[in-house]
Amino acid sequence: MRTISADGAFKIRGAANTILGELQKNEQRIRRNGVVTASTGNHGRAVSYVAKKLGIPATVYLSSLVPENKVRNIELEGSRVVRVGASQDDAMAEVKRAVAEFGMIEIPPFDHPSIIAGQGTIAFELNEQLNDIDYIFSGLSGGGLLGGIGLAMKHLAPQTHIVGVSLAQGAAMWESLKAGKPVMVEEVASVADSLGGGIGMDNRWTLPAVKQVMDQHFQVSDDYIAAALLLLFEKEKILVEGAAAVGLAALLQYRPDIKGRKVVLILSGNSIATATLPALRQRAVNVDEVGQ
Repeated sequence: MRTISADGAFKIRGAANTILGELQKNEQRIRRNGVVTASTGNHGRAVSYVAKKLGIPATVYLSSLVPENKVRNIELEGSRVVRVGASQDDAMAEVKRAVAEFGMIEIPPFDHPSIIAGQGTIAFELNEQLNDIDYIFSGLSGGGLLGGIGLAMKHLAPQTHIVGVSLAQGAAMWESLKAGKPVMVEEVASVADSLGGGIGMDNRWTLPAVKQVMDQHFQVSDDYIAAALLLLFEKEKILVEGAAAVGLAALLQYRPDIKGRKVVLILSGNSIATATLPALRQRAVNVDEVGQ
């Protein structure tokens, strides 16, 4: 459960691994010019947290779709926040400009071997704590989390099925997998805002990783995500954000046959504004399974 880590999500693993690696290779440059990233929220917070601990300046580009509570979390870590454009792709374009113009070092949100490796450490912990896992359900967006966990689990426990869960709309990774190459999709607002955004038209690492390790895939609606989030909160007393609830949402929406199986749901983050809970309840009324 990645909701109780220092950054409130799993992203600190990849961010720390990548920044520490860059610090070893380019210490003078990174301390002089700083690091830069684009984010849907959680990666920006993780980069900011690690950079602050290491005394490195950080700039985070965010699109207009990033919720204000996530913006505030990043600002509280001391990073410079720049709102730009209406999509993650717009924010990523500004990162490229900052690298070229100011010599900053980019810390990508997902498409980098060190990011993937960092997120993959979750698999080692799961393998140590649990035996014979049948299914791991993970949110799927840029692919760093699922790719990292999947690559590690296929080595540690190849019998484990890796299940990706995407948004019903704006699922860039899923559309790219179907096309066999990176494609752009329209980014839409969602209860699971962290799963929005493109994978980058120059994607090198996460698209092939996800293609290699993902055994099954579901797309879930916002109504079911809201229902799953509320079920975790009201029945299990676990508060998560929408992206962290998509595994349970897939179980509610599709009812796969998992009776007697050992199933892991990756609860990936808790960056949610509690003021949104009443609106989520309005969405969840369309789902009969809540509370059953």
